[in-house]
Amino acid sequence: MKENASLLPKKFISKHVMASSYTATTTAGEVAKDLAHQIKGKVILTTGVSPKTLGATFVETIATAEPALLILAGRDTTKLKHMKGVMNTTQPQVQVRLLQLDLGSLAAVRKSATEVKSWNDVPHIDILVSSAGIMATDFWLSPDGFEGQLATNHLGHFLFANLIMDKILASKSPRVVNISSDGHRLSPIRWVFKGGETYNKWQAYGQSKTANILMAVSLAEKLGSKQGLLSFSLHPGTIMTTSLGSHIDWTVDYETLRATDRAMGNAEGWADFKVKSAEQGAATYVYAAFEPSLKAHNGAYLEDSKIADPWMKTVKPWATSSIEAERLWKLSEELVGQEFDY
Repeated sequence: MKENASLLPKKFISKHVMASSYTATTTAGEVAKDLAHQIKGKVILTTGVSPKTLGATFVETIATAEPALLILAGRDTTKLKHMKGVMNTTQPQVQVRLLQLDLGSLAAVRKSATEVKSWNDVPHIDILVSSAGIMATDFWLSPDGFEGQLATNHLGHFLFANLIMDKILASKSPRVVNISSDGHRLSPIRWVFKGGETYNKWQAYGQSKTANILMAVSLAEKLGSKQGLLSFSLHPGTIMTTSLGSHIDWTVDYETLRATDRAMGNAEGWADFKVKSAEQGAATYVYAAFEPSLKAHNGAYLEDSKIADPWMKTVKPWATSSIEAERLWKLSEELVGQEFDY
């Protein structure tokens, strides 16, 4: 069933919104079937692949379309081996390789990137899907002294992607997909850090999700025209069956989330969750990673397997600003201690 891009008059619709026949209920399997010829033969590295994650749903779905190699990255090697066993059973024809990757530690990220670069039998990576993440944790500092959610959700992915960028750019059709969230509405980048004295777990999550979008904008601007890199970010939807929120006590934290939204004047503070299944949530993963027509919209933020219409969806201007993106890029370089001057 086709869905209208917007019910608003045409003069109010963003010129960047691209028509798509997919809806919020479209599944990853449906999109993968449509894009099977784009998936076949590709080398895809996905972070955050463990049982009960959208990353797992994504790789299990695209495996049916005969990719050349699936690289599953995650912190817990036991969970990675379990996922490989599942893949070997359900899709034995697909090659699977594992990569231990702890995004909360910059030293661990550098070690994992060095391993990827040493794989002479994998001369290129077509698509990097940065799916690993944490949500609304109590305040903690990474081994490098950074707020935990920003460290894990952004800085680790920022460093890892840039360290393996040569392998990505060696692809004939390089693409990076950052999994963000409409939770970016909860906070722009907070440019002053004061050791957690004003810490709000939901604002910290929102900041890290804003960072995911801004990183995609920066990559598109820095490497799109020069190297042909496509870079996108996306909101998969609210999925209650994954492990992302397994630590959250929703009898308490649901109200703190609503209070944060209401304090910012977000409509979500007065609305119920619109829940999706994991298969529906992973649909936009597949679309972002393989849809060829997105080439004309490099750097876009996606939702429901289409470009998110800022007149109809939650798309905060602080997450799509080229100025904010460049400020974050420079700050991220400073925090990881390395410049990536493309």
